[in-house]
Amino acid sequence: MIRLYEYWRSSSSYRVRIGLNPLGLAYESVQVELTNGEQTTAENLARNPQGIVPTLEIDGHRLTQSLAILEYLEERFAPGWLPDCAQERARVRALAMAVAMEIQPVCNIRVAKAAVAASCGAYSLESWMRDHIGPGLVAVEKLLDHPHAGRFCHGDTVSLADICLLPQVYNARRWGVDMSQFTRISRIEAEMLALDAVKMAHPDACARV
Repeated sequence: MIRLYEYWRSSSSYRVRIGLNPLGLAYESVQVELTNGEQTTAENLARNPQGIVPTLEIDGHRLTQSLAILEYLEERFAPGWLPDCAQERARVRALAMAVAMEIQPVCNIRVAKAAVAASCGAYSLESWMRDHIGPGLVAVEKLLDHPHAGRFCHGDTVSLADICLLPQVYNARRWGVDMSQFTRISRIEAEMLALDAVKMAHPDACARV
């Protein structure tokens, strides 16, 4: 049994769902309710000492960190999310990390709430998110102005970069970032959302009422 401990709106969890679905792997989704602190319970800390999501149980292993999980799936099942050429692999990883290691950590809800509290009213949660997601996507948009860009971030097939980008676009729209300035990103978003396996991974399809 493959089991994914996640939260439906977590962008890191969203990435892993996008990765799992096209592989045709049946998995059980176990929700860890971030809004009430369930991630800090002893049960979740035993699975993931960082007190975050996602955690993936697969092949008798317990994996954490979404990028590490996606790289494991790439190596284990060979979906082709990383190009054969070393230089092209570096480009795809750089795009993925521009989102996962630059934009997302600053906009992690725990970090954002702490920043808002420390700002003494200078920031609201919404303005913090917009002020930090927006410039990050400006940089990604420029990185996509590249000869290797195609239907997707790199060429005409889904890569690790696309899997990381789409959840961040979801967050950008959620927090009111003006997406009209991001023509390349919005085009890739549309290509991704047209894929059935990606539609199944969307937070709206996984929300718990």
